[in-house]
Amino acid sequence: MAVVVLGTAAVQAFIPVAALMGIAFAALQWYVVAKVAVPHPHAGPGPGAATSDQKVSGRGSDAPHDEDDDEEEDGVGARRRGSVEARCAEIQRAISVGATSFLLTEYRYLAFFTAAFAAVIFLFLGSAHHFSTHPTPCSYAPERECRPPLAGAAFSALAFLLGALTSVLSGYLGMRVATFANARTALEARRGVGRAFAVAFRSGAAMGFLLASSALLVLYAAVNLFGLYYGDDWAGLYESITGYGLGGSSVALFGRVGGGIYTKAADVGADLVGKVERNIPEDDPRNPAVIADNVGDNVGDIAGMGSDLFGSYAESSCAALFVASISSFGEDHNFTAMMYPLLVSAVGLLVCMATTLVATDVAEVRGPDDVGPALKHQILISTVLMTAAIAAVTFLALPPRFTLFDLGNDDKHVKNWHLFVCVSAGLWAGLVIGYVTEYFTSNAYAPVRAVARSCRTGAATNVIFGLAVGYKSVIVPVLAIAAATYAAFRLAAMYGVALAALGMLSTVATGLAIDAYGPISDNAGGIAEMAGMPRRVRERTDALDAAGNTTAAIGKGFAIGSAALVSLALFGAYVSRAGVAAVDALSPRVFVGLLVGAMLPYWFSAMTMRSVGSAALRMVEEVRRQFEDIPGLAEGRAEPDYATCVRISTDASLRKMMAPGALVMLSPLVAGTLFGAEALAGLLAGALVSGVQVAISASNSGGAWDNAKKYIEAGMSEEARSLGPKGSEAHKAAVIGDTIGDPLKDTSGPSLNILIKLMAVESLVFAPFFAAHGGIIFDRL
Repeated sequence: MAVVVLGTAAVQAFIPVAALMGIAFAALQWYVVAKVAVPHPHAGPGPGAATSDQKVSGRGSDAPHDEDDDEEEDGVGARRRGSVEARCAEIQRAISVGATSFLLTEYRYLAFFTAAFAAVIFLFLGSAHHFSTHPTPCSYAPERECRPPLAGAAFSALAFLLGALTSVLSGYLGMRVATFANARTALEARRGVGRAFAVAFRSGAAMGFLLASSALLVLYAAVNLFGLYYGDDWAGLYESITGYGLGGSSVALFGRVGGGIYTKAADVGADLVGKVERNIPEDDPRNPAVIADNVGDNVGDIAGMGSDLFGSYAESSCAALFVASISSFGEDHNFTAMMYPLLVSAVGLLVCMATTLVATDVAEVRGPDDVGPALKHQILISTVLMTAAIAAVTFLALPPRFTLFDLGNDDKHVKNWHLFVCVSAGLWAGLVIGYVTEYFTSNAYAPVRAVARSCRTGAATNVIFGLAVGYKSVIVPVLAIAAATYAAFRLAAMYGVALAALGMLSTVATGLAIDAYGPISDNAGGIAEMAGMPRRVRERTDALDAAGNTTAAIGKGFAIGSAALVSLALFGAYVSRAGVAAVDALSPRVFVGLLVGAMLPYWFSAMTMRSVGSAALRMVEEVRRQFEDIPGLAEGRAEPDYATCVRISTDASLRKMMAPGALVMLSPLVAGTLFGAEALAGLLAGALVSGVQVAISASNSGGAWDNAKKYIEAGMSEEARSLGPKGSEAHKAAVIGDTIGDPLKDTSGPSLNILIKLMAVESLVFAPFFAAHGGIIFDRL
């Protein structure tokens, strides 16, 4: 065995220290944000209350207002400032309480599910070997005895629970960070765009580093704790660890679907009645659905997104560890080389720290035009620095040559620099996907402006142009994924593909930071509007939000691209573990699976879209009822019933998330049990190929419609002004397009990437059962 530079002790120290440094860095960002004072909520003006200068219009004064006006310390200025801050605090509290209540209720539902599914894992895997408690020959070293199969079933169930718990904490802590920061961002916007950007971005960084560091630390601890029992049975150890990824993605699925239904029901209801019918601004306090809309940003775009990217990280790491365990790393018990995937993630945290400091301390944002480039530079800088870091880790941790075993063909002999290329291929493919996504969803470029121009002739042409943009945006990302996959597979087979996925996620802390920044800025704009802040403040939050819409689309592109690579790596691990000799597309079993698998993303999308539509219908009816039945609401002299709208979104999301979740969770179990391991392999391949393309097109169509609307609203160019102002026919057409795109980009699209990877990791976990007992129907036909 070749000697590597890094020893076991150094690796055992470096990974947890890097994770703890990430947590400390998150705490530092939190501390800096917390220095922006928000008064304690008290019995004062509520979210919809109107001051004396707001009674007529129901919204803040539209007169030009400089930030210095809000800094006066005497007279009317001081009273106005105190009133605004009190309203910000009250609105922040309402959003936080609503988001916390929803998540705790959702997690109570999921507690029963996770407990039941952990029992299913134990029973299925235990029955694969008749609940044997006797040691068995090791799969890849038959001359040695390994731990009993029943122990593997128990540890897989335990890993599932651990992954589910970490995913829950990821979503909840992300939501708490976001609701802590939204009012602070709005208040800092009075002092300039740069100050508000710093608060929003630092808050996103706090979430990103907390989640990425916690995920790495928990996975590393699980490997070491499980290793106390498994000893030198590394194949058994890392087979059981795959349950960690399954637990993470199971919770993420329900979080994405439930949160997506919640936020889009409120958003669509608020937009259709408020903007189109009543011609009032976005986030106007007179709109009954406005609090539910802002709550939804936190439970869908923050909590759901955090759980989603945690799931991707966990699954890519588990796939890489499992495949590595059946290589010469596992045979030689080379701990340093075995931990290569976690070393890549650990050094990624350090790179992301340096990258974050560029945005917050080196190249500070000073005006609206600096916001977009600052966020884009985060992606580029982190990619360049990470490439150098990957090279260092590769040559320090890996032997010059090693061998991959049992991959459905001859053994694969690999050199260490091959793995550098694999990880880098995924990393740079992610950058390509990010920039292509930005081109198709940012209003700074031709595609979105073409969508905006199409609004001149109504909503129908807007929808046609938006769909075309989404379909066209699939081409380059799929080619980038294909190129990364081919290079990685040629060099290191399925281990290389797993590392390419990990490379795309190696800068996940930065990705989470810029992704979370968007909803925080969006909430800040809503709070500024509801609190009656001057127009200039809202213009600043709009500038932050416009950049956030694009970065959110970029984040979704990363999530979808990494999901494709993760799913392919898990697919390869499943084929190996289930003992499928070859996946032959001409085999009837495989071909049937391909057809059904390609259909599943459409079935799933239909369920989630219909769920959003039915919930939005109830929301629209309620908002209309309140405008008609509450005297003085339209004039701003009465306060709407926000609680009823929050309750509609909550009830709808909790009820409607069950069926799509059941479809995803049951499909592999039914296919593998009734039709066998080969049919399930076809099902996974079909879902992967179809799901990736539907997800990208849905996400980017929605992003294009959203930013076309904002392009018209901002009126920053002659063309945009000719399409506006707000309330014009072109603007109303853009709002209709945006409401169509909302469930596509925030519910169905993001959830599809969880569908393809969750089905793959579930199949991997249950592979021994399918190999032993699967094919009840096909074996008899």
